Amino acid sequence: MIGRRGWVSLASVAAMLLLWFVVTTATGLVSPGRFPSPADFWQSLSQIATRGYAGGALANHAFHSLRLVVLGFLVAIATGVPLGLWMGWSRRAEAAINPIFLIIRPIPPLAWIPLAILWLGLGDAAKIMVIWFAAFVPSVINSFAGVRSIDRPIIEAARMLGTPRWRLISEVIAPAASPMIFTGLRLSLQAAWTTLVAAELVGALVGIGFVLNMAQQDIYPGMILVGMVTVGVLGWATTMLLGRVERRALAWNVAGRD
Repeated sequence: MIGRRGWVSLASVAAMLLLWFVVTTATGLVSPGRFPSPADFWQSLSQIATRGYAGGALANHAFHSLRLVVLGFLVAIATGVPLGLWMGWSRRAEAAINPIFLIIRPIPPLAWIPLAILWLGLGDAAKIMVIWFAAFVPSVINSFAGVRSIDRPIIEAARMLGTPRWRLISEVIAPAASPMIFTGLRLSLQAAWTTLVAAELVGALVGIGFVLNMAQQDIYPGMILVGMVTVGVLGWATTMLLGRVERRALAWNVAGRD
């Protein structure tokens, strides 16, 4: 059943769609050249879904962009989470790595595009590198903060009981830091999606970013909005999937939230 929050969400979406129709179609306050009407959007969506646009159908573009985001996100998890846990656990590791990380951290992900192209060319590897960096930083920061937020008596008690280091990390440190780690993963996933379009604007022949670039050159507002909505829907779907993983992994922590 749909709860009160669900009905409120549906009502807000319906109100937004109604406002869109009123300002574009019913009153003409916004011209089609500046923002597409619902009819223009539907026509553009039908075109790219059936006949294709920018060299492919919507499903092909969406799958390619989703693949880039997932690969970049997974590489960020595999590198950022262990690094953040290590820095949080070891003062020596923090002293050695944190100064370098603090220099790299403020660099915008898009600033890495020239180097990514120089190192990896115009293929998907360069785009994955840019997405990886965008998702890497939040995963490191939140994993580090998760370890440092653990009460020291818990760790000291485990040590007094003679817990081996690997069990201390896998059964005490990692579970206790998991809520902050998943917060970092949500931020990383969001950063990956927000970086995707810019990464695909350079040297791409397929993908949602390529669709947006072609639609901008063709002065095609309806198709631009289709690309934007597609990114939003994919981002929402992957965020919901990550939320399900979090609820299963941390049932003890999220049971009382909803």
